[in-house]
Amino acid sequence: MNAPTDRGPRRGVPAFSPVQSTVAGTIGGPISAHPEVDPDASGATSTVGAGATFGAPGKPAAAQQRRAPALAGHPDDVSRETADDAFAGLASDDDSPLAREMIETERRRRVLESSDFPRPARTRVVTVTNQKGGVGKTTTSVNVAAALASRGTNVLVIDADPQGNASTALGVPHHAGTPSIYDVLLDDVPLAQVAQRCPDISTLWCVPATIDLAGADIELVSMVRREYRLHDAIKDLLAGPGKDLDYIFIDCPPSLGLLTLNSMVVCTEVLIPIQCEYYALEGLTQLIKTVEMVKKHLNPDIHVSTIVLTMYDARTNLAREVATEVRTHFPEQTLSQTVPRSVRVSEAPSFAQTVMTYDPHSTGAVAYLAIAKDIAERGVAANANGGHE
Repeated sequence: MNAPTDRGPRRGVPAFSPVQSTVAGTIGGPISAHPEVDPDASGATSTVGAGATFGAPGKPAAAQQRRAPALAGHPDDVSRETADDAFAGLASDDDSPLAREMIETERRRRVLESSDFPRPARTRVVTVTNQKGGVGKTTTSVNVAAALASRGTNVLVIDADPQGNASTALGVPHHAGTPSIYDVLLDDVPLAQVAQRCPDISTLWCVPATIDLAGADIELVSMVRREYRLHDAIKDLLAGPGKDLDYIFIDCPPSLGLLTLNSMVVCTEVLIPIQCEYYALEGLTQLIKTVEMVKKHLNPDIHVSTIVLTMYDARTNLAREVATEVRTHFPEQTLSQTVPRSVRVSEAPSFAQTVMTYDPHSTGAVAYLAIAKDIAERGVAANANGGHE
C-alpha cells in the first residue's frame, strides 16, 4: 500500500514497525531522562516514560498536518473564508458520478474545517464498545478522537484492547515492556505516567495497550474493587494533570469481560459502532442489556449517547435495511452521518496514522470529521438541557 504521493516517508518510519514516538513534557518537574530529538518534529523534544502533560490547549493540529493535494487541476490556495464556491461551474450534466462525489466531498470538508467545534464544559468520558468484533470500534475511536483534537480540543485515548490497534493507529509504541494500561489496572501506576503524545497531533494522547493485557481479565478477578480500577485511575487523573482534558475515549475489546466492565463503570457515555450487516444487529440487544445492568448496579450516570453506522454501502439493500432498523429503534442516538467503506481508512494504520492525517480529503476522513462535530454539538446540547440526550 502506498501513501499519498505528496507525503513522502513518514519520519523515516517503515510501515508496521513500532514508531519511536515519545512523551513531550513532564508533570510536576523537569524531564529526568535525556530527550531524543526528532529532526523532523519542528524542534520539539520528547521523552518516553516521563509522564504526559495535559496542559493548555494547543493550536488546531490542522496547521501541523501535511496537506494532501487538491483535486487535479484546481489550486489548493483558495481561502476557506472566500465567499465564492471554488468549484462553481465545474459540475455539469456531463460530469461522471465520481467527479461529482469528489467535488461534493471537498466542499463538505471545507465547510466542516471552517466551522466551530464547541468545547465541553467538563471532561466527557466516552466508552466505545460492541462485543461483536470487526464493526469499527478502534477505527471510530481513533478517528473521532483525532478529528476532535485537530480542532484544538485536548483528547486522551485509552487503549483497553489487548490487540493494541488503537496504539498502532495513533503512532505510539506498544511493544512488550512498554508502560501501558496493564500497569495502571494491575499495579496502580498513574495514567499520566504511561500516556504518550500522538506524534501527528499535539493535543492528542494515548495510553497504549500491550500483549500483557490479554490476561488482565483473569488477573483482575481476585483484586479488590476490580470493577473500579479504571474509574479510580481516571478520577485521579482528572483531579490532577488531566484536569484540562476535554474528552477521554476508551477503546474496548470485543467482549463483555472485566476490561469492558471497567470502561463502563467510569464513563458517562457509550458510543456503539454498528456495521451495516445483519450479524452486527444480533448482539446489540445484549449490549443494551449490559449497559442497563451497569446503570442499575454500578454506574447510574451511564447511557448510550451515540450509535454510528459503519462500513455503509448505499448501493446495497442490506445496508439500507440495517440502517433503517437501527434508526427505527434508536432514533435519537443514531447519527445521520454514516461511515462509508473507504480504502484510505483501512490503509492509514499501516502508516501508524489515523485517516485524519493520512488523507484528510478522503470520504472516510470527511465522514469522521462530521461525526466528531455532531458529537461535540450533542454534548453541549445535552449539557444545556441539564441531562442526557
